[in-house]
Amino acid sequence: MNKPLVSVIVPNYNYAGALGLCLDSLREQTYPNVEIIVVDDCSTDDSVAVARSYGARVLRTPRNSGPAAARNLGAANATGEILFFVDSDVAAKPDAVANAVELLGADPEIGAICGNYDPVPLVRDSLLEEYRCLQQSYWLIADEGRIMTLYTALLAIPARVFAEIGPFNPRLRETENADYGMRLAQRYQIWLSPRVRGVHDHDHDLGVLVRKVFTRTALHIPMYARKPEFPGGLSSGPRAWVSIAALLTVLTVVLPLLLGPAYLAVPLVAFAACLAGDLPMYRFVRRERGVVFLGYFVAMHFLLNLVIAVAALSGAVAWVASRRFRGLYDRPEVATR
Repeated sequence: MNKPLVSVIVPNYNYAGALGLCLDSLREQTYPNVEIIVVDDCSTDDSVAVARSYGARVLRTPRNSGPAAARNLGAANATGEILFFVDSDVAAKPDAVANAVELLGADPEIGAICGNYDPVPLVRDSLLEEYRCLQQSYWLIADEGRIMTLYTALLAIPARVFAEIGPFNPRLRETENADYGMRLAQRYQIWLSPRVRGVHDHDHDLGVLVRKVFTRTALHIPMYARKPEFPGGLSSGPRAWVSIAALLTVLTVVLPLLLGPAYLAVPLVAFAACLAGDLPMYRFVRRERGVVFLGYFVAMHFLLNLVIAVAALSGAVAWVASRRFRGLYDRPEVATR
């Protein structure tokens, strides 16, 4: 039976610590026909030395340009019939490539297969990582099946489909996956499968996580303005409404001080709505980690929902005020070899 060559493309920037674990996992794949390409985006650590020590083919971007440009460079230099993108902070399960190839071959209408993560981080060195890993794992479990967006940490796509859709938009450093998913879903099916799985080394610094969540949320606003049903928007499910409820909780907490104790009911109702919207996830966390950790999880999730709500308001203001911001997803640039 023909085993098409799979080009595994690993975009990397300053993840030398996790990169070795990522490349270890790729060397242990059960699929026999793989080439590994690491695209280093001008790292300042010893990432390149780590990649070369594993025998990977190493490409370097001419300047730090973000993951979209790194993936495009890897794809432009790949020789495989299938492109398998793996973030450098993800260790793929041994059968991830084999399962992705099988799923893509099952139906020519499938243009991409995305993977999920285990509910524990790759490197267990902070409570914040434990929170983020459980949250992301649950959300992806809830989305498993056919999806209308794209998750790029574990992503398999036929090279012919990538050539047809075109490259990732190199102008986008944070939301290139959603932009590409919107383009791809117009022509092909995208599936999120539990059979393509890995372990993710999430951010352990709260400031970094807040910045990422704020930036990505704000940059999604022009996309939601065009397609309100896009995953994460107000009309796509309860997640956005949970963030609004969190913001209302904070904004109304002064009411009992200003108007009397009876108005304590307002922030309490808003907070109850915030909890209710994510109740299935909280049950999942309690089963995985117990009641004590659940308390930390709820507090951290409330904080990030506040960040999301403020970022969405910021993005809405930018959308009204800036024509350039409204056209953020208009015409992706064509990457050159």
